[in-house]
Amino acid sequence: MKLNWFTRKGLIYWPASIIGWVIFVLAIAYAVYTFIDIDGRSHSGSDTMINFVFNLLIIGLVYTIIAYFTEARPQITTTDKE
Repeated sequence: MKLNWFTRKGLIYWPASIIGWVIFVLAIAYAVYTFIDIDGRSHSGSDTMINFVFNLLIIGLVYTIIAYFTEARPQITTTDKE
């Protein structure tokens, strides 16, 4: 079963299907929710950013792992020329 949810453009994985877009939007929504939650409990701007950047890296890592295993890879064909 081939899962073609994402395509790779340089270092970034772009959604290539509806499921890919759903995962992308959920990752962005969770990042925004995490920022609002951390900002509500923080005492300063630097405290907010330090905690948010760590969570953003975790979200980005999970997104990248999902995208890596579900990307559309080009088919490599070998032709035998004799």
